[in-house]
Amino acid sequence: MKKVFTKEAKIGIVSIISLTLLYIGINYLKGINLFKPANHYIVACTNVKGVTISSPVYVEGFKVGLVRDIIYDYETVNKISIEISLEDHMKINKGSYITIVNSFLGGGELHIHLNKYVDDYLKPGATIEGRMESDMMQSVQENILPQVEQILPKIDSILSGLQTLVNHPALAQSLDHIEKTTRNLSASSNQLNQLLNTDVPHIVGDLKVITNNFVDVSSNLKELDLATTIHAVNTTLANVEQMTRKLNSRDNSLGLLLNDRALYDNLNSTADNASKLLFDLKENPKRYVHFSVF
Repeated sequence: MKKVFTKEAKIGIVSIISLTLLYIGINYLKGINLFKPANHYIVACTNVKGVTISSPVYVEGFKVGLVRDIIYDYETVNKISIEISLEDHMKINKGSYITIVNSFLGGGELHIHLNKYVDDYLKPGATIEGRMESDMMQSVQENILPQVEQILPKIDSILSGLQTLVNHPALAQSLDHIEKTTRNLSASSNQLNQLLNTDVPHIVGDLKVITNNFVDVSSNLKELDLATTIHAVNTTLANVEQMTRKLNSRDNSLGLLLNDRALYDNLNSTADNASKLLFDLKENPKRYVHFSVF
């Protein structure tokens, strides 16, 4: 039987199949699926720092494609074209743009910003505006580092002042005083705890006894007929007031005795005369008394 393929034909077919599988495998490792429909667009940029072939393309955080190729235009300065491959269902509105964002680890990513205010879409192969978004390190270098350079001399002065303050003897004395104060507070706290544990219970017990006594007194007061007692006191005060009024009045003997000046003078004179009479009786008894035996 005659052979259909020669040895050279078999080698050629195997080589073609191997190269095809190699090409498909390499693209698969890059994330490119040759059997999946895709649309291609061109992104016009001036800087592609961090972007490589197979860099992801996102829209609102969702991966929709990959970078297929990066082309530098040697005839025009600062013009670089990035070919991207997007899923077949992904449509880009006119007026949309793409930003290149460098992640913290250094890899570049493309983010599509859709113009949602128009309903017209770009056709596959159209050119999209590309913008370079400043990365974190560049922002730190441009915005923060100059301020840090201005702050460093002030920090050095502050550290020198702190060192002078720390080495000053007054600080050590203050710390020693604080330590003594803390020690005294600890001793006072121990004494207070001892007071609370020993004396306060006795005081509380005494207060409880006093409170009980007050309760008993209150109960006894409650049982008294305060209305009758107060009425009796009022009656007594009224009688005292009436008696005082009579003593101050001159329409009675006792009032005249207390308030008549002439009566007082007469009584005083009578007492004086009686005193003189008694004195004279004592000195001259024969004048008033006569004794006769026979």
